[in-house]
Amino acid sequence: MSAPTEFKLNTGTVIPSVGLGTWQAPPGHVKEAVKHALKSGYRHIDCALICKSGDEVGQGIKESGIPRSELFITSKLWNTYHDRASESLEQSLKSLGTDYLDLYLIHWPVRLVPNETSNLLPTNPDGSRSVDREWNQQETWKQMEALHASGKVKAIGVSNWSIPYLEDLSKTWKVVPAINQVELHPYNPQHDLKKYCDDKGILLEAYCPLGSTGAPLLKDEQLIKIAEKNKVSVATICISYQVNRGVVVLPKSVTPERIADNLKVIKLDDEDMKTLDGMAASGKQQRVNTPLFGWDLGFHDWYGVGNKNAPSADAVTVKA
Repeated sequence: MSAPTEFKLNTGTVIPSVGLGTWQAPPGHVKEAVKHALKSGYRHIDCALICKSGDEVGQGIKESGIPRSELFITSKLWNTYHDRASESLEQSLKSLGTDYLDLYLIHWPVRLVPNETSNLLPTNPDGSRSVDREWNQQETWKQMEALHASGKVKAIGVSNWSIPYLEDLSKTWKVVPAINQVELHPYNPQHDLKKYCDDKGILLEAYCPLGSTGAPLLKDEQLIKIAEKNKVSVATICISYQVNRGVVVLPKSVTPERIADNLKVIKLDDEDMKTLDGMAASGKQQRVNTPLFGWDLGFHDWYGVGNKNAPSADAVTVKA
């Protein structure tokens, strides 16, 4: 029995269970990484406007020679475009060299207001992020639904959305998000969020599945023990963990050997899954990606992980 190579979205289409992540990939390396990944067997590429690498991704796809019809391409609506979703999409389509996306996500449930400091990561005079605290995310989703109806995106979803934010969105959505892309790894499994999304028919995607640069997962003794038992690398265990629990996984690399290795997924037994499922609860819970938007995003562990600009607990709201 082997691990699944694809999952079905609530739209009825399928998505490859492993995709190439491009977040934080160094400029000048993305094109070759994408081209090598596609020639190695990947058919799923995940990118975002904030990555500023769409041109390279598009070049890598073109030079790979793989037909567009065989690919699953994702991009994301950035925070400063929540009132201009169509404009953001057109930028992504142009840079990627395609006339449609297979999946388009709201990157964060936070609207930033562009100003003279930046169009993408604007700040206030005190250095805090220029957050629109009155913006209703339901308005962003209405625009996403319109893009979906236009045919320019085959499926729509969200990224970094907690249960309270999804609950608020569900009050008005006409199209249920197909995907919720969040940070997932053995130190941050988000079991409650997975159950909630499973019940709603929303598929989870895992970014930072290896814990990102400098994270301790690859040196964790429990993970090393499981890897030795299965005669694979710790990275393979972390990637396989997500696929075995029914989650799409998006490992990022620009190294040819690692790109190829990251496509390898094995079936894990019940004992291994139990160990992996329980690592965070045993005292290892931590995140590796906590942007300082100055706004609580509704995740139970968001406070105490470096978000110094977050409001006090009694000021939490689902507005972003």
